[in-house]
Amino acid sequence: MKQYKHIYFDLDRTLWDFDTNSKETFRDIYIKYNLELIFGTFDNFYNTYLKYNEQLWKDYRDGIIEKSVLRLKRFTLTLEEFGVSNEELAQKIGDDYISISPTKSLLFPYVHETLSYLKNKYKLYIITNGFNEVQFVKLKNSDLEKYFTKVFTSEEAGAQKPSPIIFEHALKSANAEKEESLMIGDDLETDVIGAKNAGIDQVFFNPENKTHSEDITHEIFSLKELQGIL
Repeated sequence: MKQYKHIYFDLDRTLWDFDTNSKETFRDIYIKYNLELIFGTFDNFYNTYLKYNEQLWKDYRDGIIEKSVLRLKRFTLTLEEFGVSNEELAQKIGDDYISISPTKSLLFPYVHETLSYLKNKYKLYIITNGFNEVQFVKLKNSDLEKYFTKVFTSEEAGAQKPSPIIFEHALKSANAEKEESLMIGDDLETDVIGAKNAGIDQVFFNPENKTHSEDITHEIFSLKELQGIL
C-alpha cells in the first residue's frame, strides 16, 4: 500500500455537516425577521436562496463576481423573487448568516474518531474554498482545529478548488511531495478531480452513493472507512 505522509481534507460536507448546519441557521434567521410575511413558508425562503446561492458561487469560483457581491446578492435576489426590494434587510440576513452559521457544530459520523486515529500517523491539513472569517470559526467551535497542522483557504491561496494553484500552494506550504499526499473530499469536481489534475491521489467521500464514472484512487461511503485505507 502506498505510504502517505500528508493528508488534506475538505471541510464543508466532508467533516462539517454544511447542509444541516446551514439549514438550522436559516431557520433562526427566518424566525428572527418574521420572513413568513414575505415567503409564506420556510421552504419557499430556503429553496429560493439555494437556487441563487449555487449560481452565484459558480460565478465566484469562475472569477466573474467578487466575494462582497456574492455575500449580498444571493439575498437581494431571494427577496426580489417574492416582490421585496430591500437591500438593508438583505444585508442583515447576510451578516447574520456569516456570524451564526459557523457557530453550529454538527459533524458527519466518525469525524473525531477518524481524525484522532490519523493525527498520530500523518500530518493533517484543510483545503477549503470557504471564507476565512467563517471557516476558522467553524473549526474552533466544532473542536476540530486541534487536529490540523495548517488550514489552506482559497482567499489565502488566491485561487479556488479545482484550480491546481490552491493544491500546489498547499503542497509547497507543507513542504510536501505529491506522491506522499492524499486529498479527501465530497465534491467530485472541486476536491477529487481538482486533486487528480494536480497529480495528487484522492479519496472521494460519497455518503449519498452518487453515481459517477470517474477513475479515482479511492472511494468511501463513511469516514470510518479511512482506517482501512490509511
